[in-house]
Amino acid sequence: MNYNIDNKGYYGEFGGAFIPEMLYPNVEELRLNYLKFMEEDSFKDEFKQLLKDYVGRPSPLYFAKRLSKKHNTKVYLKREDLNHTGAHKVNNTIGQILVAKKLGKKRIIAETGAGQHGVATATVCALMGIKCVVYMGEIDIARQAPNVARMKMLGAEVKPALSGSKTLKDATNEAIRDWINNPLDTHYIIGSAIGPHPYPDMVTRFQSVISEEIKWQLKAKEGREDPDYVVACIGGGSNAAGTYYHYLNNKNVGIIAVEAAGLGVNSGKSAATSALGKVGIIHGCKTQLMQTADGQITEPYSISAGLDYPGVGPLHSHLYKTGRGEFYSATDKQAMQAGLELSKLEGIIPAIESAHALAIFEHKQFKPNDIVVISLSGRGDKDLQNYIDYFKL
Repeated sequence: MNYNIDNKGYYGEFGGAFIPEMLYPNVEELRLNYLKFMEEDSFKDEFKQLLKDYVGRPSPLYFAKRLSKKHNTKVYLKREDLNHTGAHKVNNTIGQILVAKKLGKKRIIAETGAGQHGVATATVCALMGIKCVVYMGEIDIARQAPNVARMKMLGAEVKPALSGSKTLKDATNEAIRDWINNPLDTHYIIGSAIGPHPYPDMVTRFQSVISEEIKWQLKAKEGREDPDYVVACIGGGSNAAGTYYHYLNNKNVGIIAVEAAGLGVNSGKSAATSALGKVGIIHGCKTQLMQTADGQITEPYSISAGLDYPGVGPLHSHLYKTGRGEFYSATDKQAMQAGLELSKLEGIIPAIESAHALAIFEHKQFKPNDIVVISLSGRGDKDLQNYIDYFKL
């Protein structure tokens, strides 16, 4: 079985482009051009040069000695938290701003939950001198105040989403509305491996630099390109998609996804899509989706602003449905404890999203000789207030 996207924009039964007619020209323009652009030498050169000199890639693959000892296995951390702007998000925004420029777009819109994608988008817009509007749920604006300030310093306009749960889903709705109203001059930089085709594939390809680097870095450290497992947290799933990409069709490498169980999978306060979801359509694609019996979207919950999304990217739905990926759900408590553990054992404070991936040790026992690569997708600076409140620091 092939786990890559097919030429119709589907991963198995998931994906596609379910969009209002008003958006068809935008999405079609992107679909017809994105691969062509990405294959041009000049595009590749500029993308690589910016990743190296601006983002600071390659990000290190760090052997976490004390964490490994505690869990009796070999743990490597892919340090996406060391990228400029503090997360993996910038890999994608650099790529998409170059696509937008090639398409002649003069204005950029984005949605953001934890604020990392918003900051990464505002950053590349400042770099390229392009107008930027970021939509963010009112609740997320309150809990991610430092990132809001960063976006404003970078020259972006931050618009609150005031409907629904006032979080990521609602910010995405507002961004799509804006795009419908401004179809000609605006490019929508989606931050997750979700949305209408070609977005899931385009975002995944820009993020695939993560697994591309893991291969040669692991070869240098362990004499082999393939770990036994790659582990990542999943909301929409862009850091996970990039971490898995070069291993998708390699059955020797186990793929592990950790979702946000919130207060517990069946507590009514959760974002564990694989456990709770059914097939549905959200934000332009067919995927696993948390919904009521009559198809209304269930409000997700997670202590992590980047994971409280009611769906998951179509690639991840396919990995779940086919059994290629192992899916686990970590509660707020498990994630927060895992974040604190990494801080105390390795001197690295992770983003709460990344802490969910680190909570895998609560759910799965690895063998002593297993090589486990965990995507440390972001740094914890943005979540300091959450950590302070939670642990009463």
